[in-house]
Amino acid sequence: MVDLGSNSVRLVVFEGLSRNPEAIFNEKAVLGLGRGLTTTGRLNDAAVAQALTVLRRYHAVARGMGADPVQVLATAAVRDATNGAEFIKALEQAMPGVPVQVLSGDAEARLSADGLLLGFSAANGLLADLGGGSLELVRLVDGEMRESVSLPLGTIRLAERAGGDVAKARGIVEKELASVPWLKQCAGTDLFPVGGTFRAMARIHMAQTGYPLAIVHHYAIRREEARDLAGVLMSAPRRALERMPSAPSKRLSDLPFAAVAMRRLLRASGAARAVFSANGLREGWYARLLPPELRDADPLLSATQELADAFGRNADFPPALEEWLRPLELADNPQDARLVSAAARISDIGSHDHPEYRAEQSFFRVLRQHGVGLDHHARAFLAMTVALRYEAEPPATFLDQARSLLSSPALRQAETLGAALRLAFTLSGGVMELLAGTALVRDSRRVVLRLREGSGVFAGESVLRRLEVLAILLGLEASVETVAAPA
Repeated sequence: MVDLGSNSVRLVVFEGLSRNPEAIFNEKAVLGLGRGLTTTGRLNDAAVAQALTVLRRYHAVARGMGADPVQVLATAAVRDATNGAEFIKALEQAMPGVPVQVLSGDAEARLSADGLLLGFSAANGLLADLGGGSLELVRLVDGEMRESVSLPLGTIRLAERAGGDVAKARGIVEKELASVPWLKQCAGTDLFPVGGTFRAMARIHMAQTGYPLAIVHHYAIRREEARDLAGVLMSAPRRALERMPSAPSKRLSDLPFAAVAMRRLLRASGAARAVFSANGLREGWYARLLPPELRDADPLLSATQELADAFGRNADFPPALEEWLRPLELADNPQDARLVSAAARISDIGSHDHPEYRAEQSFFRVLRQHGVGLDHHARAFLAMTVALRYEAEPPATFLDQARSLLSSPALRQAETLGAALRLAFTLSGGVMELLAGTALVRDSRRVVLRLREGSGVFAGESVLRRLEVLAILLGLEASVETVAAPA
């Protein structure tokens, strides 16, 4: 699909239909179609000519890749410009046979929310999608869309309305947000910033703080940190912005005005955190192509199942393994239960890698996978778990990226789950019939490994050693019992 925005034009080609959209081609041109719109009422003439050239290329690329369906979605600049209809006619000639939809503000807001909910299925808070021409806001309650509004506060439009004066822009944003009474109902929840300039702000903050994972999606910072970041970007002269690590050269002039929007949104909503999303309008368009049963699936479990399907050996083994783990009572809440289930799915994804690198390859495969439903805690926890399942040494330096993202209790939980998975594969080799000849029992004092006679499993040295490690991590004693085969 082509996202025709006020500042940039982008072609994204997704592969197949899955719960976790995977973009296999993504090309953007920053053209500034909406520059000057506030004063002239028209799309920028120079940008229009450039856009038609770019869109002819996009049409050739999409056609050459066999993309289907293909659609152009036009947003604030095109819908507001007096020459918008004229531009659409030229666009239809440049991309024959491709439907073009000019979105209303409300439709744009709700598409962005659909995209956000692919990655934040139970989102509570305020979606804020900042483009060049408009700012879309949607209130979300437990993953359901409530009120929505589109405001003329995109970075280009805001800068022009304020005459390039950041101080004046603060008053404009404050007045616009004051017209949205339901913002106060978002107090204490999350602000979900969406859009390229907001993502640029997140990357700057990540660089400043030495954050170990270069993935903006699900990057979360406290309200105070977000306010401080916005304050710096609002007041910094251009030369200072240019020297900031990860500051994008093509968005430098937009950053102060995005920062104004961020700071005023935090104040008006009372949000407790800013949680950045790489999903927005484009992913919302994709989400509406999905069948309901796929769209409603758990995004975390879907992402890890996709890894299992791509790299695992036996699709039937993970459910049996999850059931085998149950007596250990490793999950205290539904979120932990989802992580245990996800870990069982990815427990064999290194089976085709070189034995010397299975732990490291599996670790990075999980930490850096494209799944939109994995927050940074889940990525770190599951990456650590699968690396330890493949016998990574805990001091290994490559584990530092995950270790720094986990609390001490979470790290201990990952170590315990990794040890349990290692024991399961030592016993079974990933064979269901062998796993079925074993069972774990836990009580207040011991963790007992039960082995069924004649099942092909026995308590060799490696089994006893790994059982002992698991017992130590659980704070229990280890014991082995042999039980008779059923008559």
